[in-house]
Amino acid sequence: MSDKRDYYEVLGVDKSASDDEIKKAYRKAAKKYHPDLNPGDKEAEKCFKEAAEAYEVLSDSEKKARYDQFGHAGVDPNFGGAGGGYGAGGFDFGDLGDIFGQFFGGGFGGGRGANPNAPRRGNDIGATVNISFEEAAKGCTKTIKVARIETCKDCGGNGAKKGSSPTTCTVCGGSGRVNITQRTPFGAMQSQRTCDKCGGRGKIVTDPCNTCDGKGRIRRSVEQTVDIPAGIDDGQVINLRGGGDSGINGGPAGDLRIQVGVRPHPIFERDGFDVFCEIPVTFAQAALGAEITVPTLDGKVKFTIHEGTQPGDEFKLKGKGIQRLHYSGKGDQYVKIVLEVPRNLSKEQKNLIEELEKSTTDKDNYKKRKGFFDKIKDMFD
Repeated sequence: MSDKRDYYEVLGVDKSASDDEIKKAYRKAAKKYHPDLNPGDKEAEKCFKEAAEAYEVLSDSEKKARYDQFGHAGVDPNFGGAGGGYGAGGFDFGDLGDIFGQFFGGGFGGGRGANPNAPRRGNDIGATVNISFEEAAKGCTKTIKVARIETCKDCGGNGAKKGSSPTTCTVCGGSGRVNITQRTPFGAMQSQRTCDKCGGRGKIVTDPCNTCDGKGRIRRSVEQTVDIPAGIDDGQVINLRGGGDSGINGGPAGDLRIQVGVRPHPIFERDGFDVFCEIPVTFAQAALGAEITVPTLDGKVKFTIHEGTQPGDEFKLKGKGIQRLHYSGKGDQYVKIVLEVPRNLSKEQKNLIEELEKSTTDKDNYKKRKGFFDKIKDMFD
């Protein structure tokens, strides 16, 4: 039985949750447990990977349907030694005996066990890669190091030294399992268990390969090139098919799931594919209007703010946001005006400001201020 937590429980959502609710819950969990924010915290790293795995299944309508019907057995290719999935290449109803055996310690009604020499898919593995805000917006290529299990090249995966071959186990006849008959008050009950002599492999290696010590596979650290698409966001996962552990007995390799971490930017913030930033301007620029320089992901652009611009006013630069992931077009950039009040004024500068204050009127120059005091004047009369 799988010891994994329920995927809905991991993300803290109900089974009736919408795609948008699932996405929001995942982003919240990914940010909370991100390794960059929890350096050295193994529990946070575990939760981070757990949330990524849950989202990969629940965000895919086909995988979600299998999970809702069969649980982890419907989406985990290694669950119960089955081939993974439902239907073709999926949940194998012929292996019900093995599943019952996990619960009751033996075969079901004397049913057959899985063939130990049949091809089996390799395990999926995980890795992380950290990129800059700009790299996430425009896409990039990274090379990362991953540790994975590969088929031993010296023995071809059979575990025997070059020039020799494994022999069929004489105890189980190559099945990897042996039948056991037990007498009970209800009569003779037959079950199956793993063969002690061959360890369930069905083969005996008398002269093991020196490279893999007879295991047929070895763990290696390899470099993997990853093409990161433009528009990817913090916490999203790139799945490289066949980049995981090699299969057994000629089975396909598992996948490599790469968690992407995006470093914060000093001035830009992101919401979807839109970018937000604040631009400080002087009192004179806001009052008289001015041409200002605005930084964007594509470089600096000129923008003219109108006369009488107020603090908090926001303008949009269309198409200056982030490339939409897997689609054409970009988001927009929104720029918020922040008024910077001058400090450390000289006496002459203070006098000039006082003269300006005296020359303005509430009616013509400070409509918001006048309107505010008009609304509250009755409170103090």
